Amino acid sequence: MTLWRRLKFGVRRLGPTEQVSVVEHLEELRRRIVISIIALVIAFVGMYIVRGPLIEVLEAPVPSEVDRLVTLGPTEPLITILKVCFWAAIIVALPVWLYQLYAYVVPAVGHQSRRKALLVVAAVSALFLVGVAFGYFVVLPVALEFLLSFGGDAFTTELRAGEYFGFATTLLLATGLVFEVPVAMVALARLGVADAAFYRRQWRYAIVVIAIIAAILPGGDPFTMILLMIPQIILYQVGIWLSAAFGGRPLISRFTDGAEDSEAPAGG
Repeated sequence: MTLWRRLKFGVRRLGPTEQVSVVEHLEELRRRIVISIIALVIAFVGMYIVRGPLIEVLEAPVPSEVDRLVTLGPTEPLITILKVCFWAAIIVALPVWLYQLYAYVVPAVGHQSRRKALLVVAAVSALFLVGVAFGYFVVLPVALEFLLSFGGDAFTTELRAGEYFGFATTLLLATGLVFEVPVAMVALARLGVADAAFYRRQWRYAIVVIAIIAAILPGGDPFTMILLMIPQIILYQVGIWLSAAFGGRPLISRFTDGAEDSEAPAGG
């Protein structure tokens, strides 16, 4: 119970004039890392317990012309299942990781209430899960259909279990992270690194970056690229709207104000 209390899952609250030492920062970082590891272990155990249904869910998008997934060695089934459980555990634990990152960074930016922190982690988790669902129901079936039928009747198609599950879990994780684009944009806006006007000016470069990301993600075919680009473009626009609504003061003005305050006479 003592260890559980020491972990302190919530956001650390700092007063306006409270200073934190380097040792305290490192202690806070260690605590967040421990929580993240515990979340991953719990998620892995849970995924291993439901490994049968998990495998069936991941096999569902495979086209009907593929009879069964094959393995080529005595240890491959075990290794494949462990890898699937591990990647699925990462997908399950990632919202916890993102929240721990948020809870670690927020005290350095400003005061945040627990309710606002919970709203942020709920929004981050929801976007990630929507991205995973989009990848599973839309991108993965289209990518498999295109890639497996590309050779026509020239090949007898067999899918190796390890390669397929690696492809599927990587694609789902990537699409989940892609849906976090608005969160990253708002975070930079809150930090004062960028603002909505900057994002609007750079939209052409953003389209190029989005196209590059869609090209390097698993799949690589034109249809998959288009399916990945459309939500990214929409999410980029959403990020602009949210940055305009919730952006913070620019970093330059913060440093300038701080310098002016320090140079002001003590007696006013």
